[in-house]
Formats: sequence, structure tokens, C-alpha cells
Amino acid sequence: MRADRMGTPTSKRQATRRPDITGVALVPLGIFFALALVFPFLPLGDRGAFLLQIGFFTLVAGIMALSWDILARSGQVSLAHAAFYGLGAYGYALLLKGGLAWPLAMPLAALGAGVVSLVLGAVTMRLSGMYFAIATLAFTEVVRTIIQNLPEDVAGGANGLLVPALLGGNPRGQYLLALALLALTAAVSLAVRVGRLHHAFAAIRQGEETARVLGVSTVRYKLAAFFISSTLAALAGVLYAGKTFFISPLDTFSLANSIAPLTTSIFGGLYTTLGPILGATVLRVAEEALHNVVKNGYLVVYGLVLMLSILWLPRGLMGLFRRGRHGGDV
Repeated sequence: MRADRMGTPTSKRQATRRPDITGVALVPLGIFFALALVFPFLPLGDRGAFLLQIGFFTLVAGIMALSWDILARSGQVSLAHAAFYGLGAYGYALLLKGGLAWPLAMPLAALGAGVVSLVLGAVTMRLSGMYFAIATLAFTEVVRTIIQNLPEDVAGGANGLLVPALLGGNPRGQYLLALALLALTAAVSLAVRVGRLHHAFAAIRQGEETARVLGVSTVRYKLAAFFISSTLAALAGVLYAGKTFFISPLDTFSLANSIAPLTTSIFGGLYTTLGPILGATVLRVAEEALHNVVKNGYLVVYGLVLMLSILWLPRGLMGLFRRGRHGGDV
């Protein structure tokens, strides 16, 4: 028994074994989506629009966390999620500005960010550990600087860019769209966990030299993980842009947008599908509750709670439900 690169105790047999995604294992995930689907149709009263907004950004946080977790399964720790989140947001805004309808602009913006990730990956895949993380962080800053220095009539420059409201600004419609895209992200996560990618990612996470000996094309599979993760992160950026009506380089490419998916995934439970979603939900609700109770100092309390939770729950929230058998993880 030893710890993998993300600090999770594992063995080669456990790491490379295909999870048993059964109907029983999928029940918690199904319950979550059933409750989330019912939520916007509840009598929410005067605060309905505000609660739907909280729910919307919770779902977006879930997409970001789950997309980061998919990449982490291949042993890569990226700090470029803010870059792809921002590329998705700006790509979507510019496509709309060019006259494209939102149903086409959304997937094209996400796929465009995915293509950029392949270019970045081709340059950085030989790096590993902190060197890869630093390179991806530097990439985020490069993209932010480029966007900020584009002519204002193109991307708004440092002042930002106005974005047409997604679905005409309908809060319920926006929430349901975000829920549908989170369901899509969860489906991709499950597909990765039961397919050939699962074995390749787990082998790479255990050690690239060993994976190559076993016949795994490490660069190809790492690029696949990077592409999937970045495309999904860009989808989250598209949702953000359509909801807020305004994007700027400072906010969209902030370091927080790279750190939050990492901490949320660890808090919820790495290498699972439900864990990052559950982590995003709990942390978002906790943040709102603390903001109402503690007011100005809520971020300090929130940070302490998160830090202590990770220390006490090294396997995340999903560790509370695991029974020593990795096969039943969702």
C-alpha cells in the first residue's frame, strides 16, 4: 500500500481496477439530480430569483470541480482552469457578437478552448508535478494579458465586455440549462471511470514509466484528459458569461477560478463523480450561510472551515460513505 500523487492511499491493484458502476452505486447521484430538478419548481417566494441564482452558480461550480477531477485522475495538477473558463466565456461572447446563435456558440466556444488545451498540452506534457502546475499557471496569466490588451472594440480590453443574457435572462431556464450541462459532465465522468481511459489514467497516475512499460501511450492519454477537462471547464465559463451579462479579464481569469475546483474536488472526494458535485454544493451553501451570519469576516471563517475539513477528512466527503471498497464509488 502506498499513497498516490494526490495523497490518496492506494495500491496498483486498486488504482487500475475498473469501478463497478451499478444501479445501486448510481442511486446517490440520481437522488441529487432528482432533488436539483425539483428545486426550481418549488414555491420559493420573493427570494426565488436569488435562490435560483445561488443554485445556478452551485451547478457551475460542480462542473468546474468535476472537470478538474477528471484531469487529476491522470495524475496531472493543473492551475489553468481559469484560463479555459475564461476562454469559454470570451469565445462565447465573441461568437454571439459575430451573429452566431447561442445554441451554436456554446459548444463551439467550449470546443475552441479544448483545441487550445491540446496546443498547451503538446508543449507542457513532458513536464510533471509542480513544474506542470507552474506552467499552466503561467499560461493563465499569458491568456489574461492577451485578452486585456486586445482592442476594446474586439474584446472590451481591461474594461470588460457585455454579453447578451442567456435564455433572455430567465432564472429558471438558466438554472435548468446549467443542470443539464452538469448532468452531461457527470455522464462524461462516469464514462471515463468505466472505459479504457480509466485503466490508462490510473496507470499514469501510479507512474508514467511503469505505464509506458505496460504499453500505455502516456502523452496521448494525458492530452485526452486535458482536452476533456478543459472543454468542460469552458462550458462552465460559457454559463458564467451568459448569466452575469458582463465579463472582464480580472474576474474571469482570476486565480480563484483555478484554485476553487481543486479544493472543491479534494473536499468532496477525488476520483469520484458525486464527490466534486457534493463538495461544490456543500461549500456554496456554507459560503452563503457564513456570509449572512459572519458578514465581513466570513471568508476567514470559510477558509478555516475548509482547511480543517480537508485535514479531518483526507478522503473528502465521499470518505464518509466509502466502506473500504473502491468499486462502489460513484
